[in-house]
Order: sequence, then structure tokens, then C-alpha cells
Amino acid sequence: MVFLLFAGLLSFGSMAQGGVKPGDKVPVFTAVTDDEGTWSLKDFLGKKNVVLYFYPAAMTGGCTKQACSYRDHVGDLKGYDAVVAGISGDDPASLKIFRKAHQLNYALLSDPDGVVARLFGVPVSDGGSISRMVGDTEIVLNRGVTAQRWTFIIGKDGIIKYVNQQVDAENDYKAVLEVLSSL
Repeated sequence: MVFLLFAGLLSFGSMAQGGVKPGDKVPVFTAVTDDEGTWSLKDFLGKKNVVLYFYPAAMTGGCTKQACSYRDHVGDLKGYDAVVAGISGDDPASLKIFRKAHQLNYALLSDPDGVVARLFGVPVSDGGSISRMVGDTEIVLNRGVTAQRWTFIIGKDGIIKYVNQQVDAENDYKAVLEVLSSL
């Protein structure tokens, strides 16, 4: 058992330290969604290009701008046979509030321990809680970890096509559409 765990760490060690890069095979994962269901990358491989963006925290300025820009351009992504999924350390209940408050029309994934972020090499730090007003109600959103803002495009073939570690939250979708148009 110890040998298998050690072998697994060796095989993912280079990915976890430096992150995946264009040309690498994508690490396949499953995550919990805002509605407490599951979303698995393997369900899209061979069928769709996948835009996977990591963001620090739901219901914050840059993250809301990024999420809403993808919401507004999800039809453009479909034109390139792509789906989008946003992933953060927020718990599913917080993601559900985020989705409803901003009418988001794509998958929001919960990575409260940063396991998926680390698979992709995305740095994480401590999480926390924030309070926000939604309508007349004050709500508390909880986050296990805070991931840095990185965006990946995964080709239908399961190969990383694009990595952006310096994401402009509001204009991320533009860079993504440009890359998708060349695939």
C-alpha cells in the first residue's frame, strides 16, 4: 500500500510542483457542483473542448466579473464546441448562492481542500469566510482554500492546449475564444 501511494506521488510529482503545461495530458478529476452533484472531466473528453478556470472566491469583485463574462459568452464557447467550468475553494452552498445571484449558466465546481488546484499546479492559500448582501439578506460564504486565478483549455483529445497564469478576470473569455478559434 505504501509503495502504491509513493508511486502515485512520483507520477504526479512533476505536475503538482510546476503545474501542467500545453502539450501535457490533463489530470482527470471529479468534483462536487453547486447543486451537490458531481462533474467529471472524463465525461467531456473525446466530446468537447473544456475551459477550466480557477478563481479565488465567489461573490468578490474580480471573480464576479470573470464569472459573468463567461455567462454572457457561453454561446460563443458552444460555437467552438466548448464547455466552461469555474472552480474554487468555495463550498457547494456558497457556489449555489453565487450561481443564483448572478444567473450563471455553466458548471461551478467546489474544491474546498485544493486537491484539483494542486493537480493542475495552481497555488492555493488559506480559505475563509466573507459576508455579502443578496437582496435584503446577509449571507456568509465559506471557502476551504483560496486558489490563484488560472485558466486552462483542455482539448477534446485530453491534452492541455492553453494555460494562463496571469488572467485578466474581466477579459479572460476573449483570450479563451481566440485560442479556441485556432484549435
